[in-house]
Amino acid sequence: MNEWTEVQKQRLQELGATEAQTAAIFGSAEERNRAYQSLEQALVARCAELLLQYRITTKQPALTSLEINLANTLVTAGFAQVATPTLLSKGLLAKMTITEDHPLFKQVFWLDERKCLRPMLAPNLYFVLKDLLRLWPHPVSIFEIGPCFRKDTQGGKHQQEFTMLNLVEMGLSKERCAERLKELAALVLKAAGIENYTMAAELSDVYGETIDLVKGDLELGSGAVGPHPLDANWGITVPWVGIGFGLERLLMAKEGHSNIQRAGRSLTYLNGIRLNI
Repeated sequence: MNEWTEVQKQRLQELGATEAQTAAIFGSAEERNRAYQSLEQALVARCAELLLQYRITTKQPALTSLEINLANTLVTAGFAQVATPTLLSKGLLAKMTITEDHPLFKQVFWLDERKCLRPMLAPNLYFVLKDLLRLWPHPVSIFEIGPCFRKDTQGGKHQQEFTMLNLVEMGLSKERCAERLKELAALVLKAAGIENYTMAAELSDVYGETIDLVKGDLELGSGAVGPHPLDANWGITVPWVGIGFGLERLLMAKEGHSNIQRAGRSLTYLNGIRLNI
């Protein structure tokens, strides 16, 4: 029995072949190669058709549409959006306990001895919240959507540049936090068009115990409840709930992509459609 060669399989996946198509088995190599030529031609034609439809009708990547939809959903739900710098100081990262001996430190893109590209949104949100908690009535509900950068494990589920959504609500009662975490997770995932997800307790290098949101074997986001030991570094004492989502992961789950490259910022894909056709 003959399967696709690795080169053939990769090319078919890049062109958007289904799982059934990439799992095909053939009686001979000759039969397989004939089938490959036919299928590749069909997929190339489909990509060309989709790119033309995109030019005429869609005109906006799914990642951008998702970001806008999530922002509108959260603003309507009473959250205020913030926009903070992509450059992060070493001092703010250290307040998250990410110092030279932390596992995440080696994944940081350092620009010089004092500045890096942010690997997460949380340090900036903490910084903003320490003032907003003083200035606004409680609870204080804010969110940010923006790019983050990590020298992460390469593969179908990781990118070095990715888009995060972090939402935080501070100043709740302790009794309210656990239920509020479920409510906010449901709000975001419904807006992203995702159903049948699960919630499971996990351990995080930064937050200790977290609640991960998972669909199949794909982690979509992670939530935490405070007060937390990190809060003391920012002078924060009130209970809170927060969740972070990877937007590319959300698109993978919604669209059924097997490779995160199709969901993110790319030079080889446009709206998940291969350009090298």
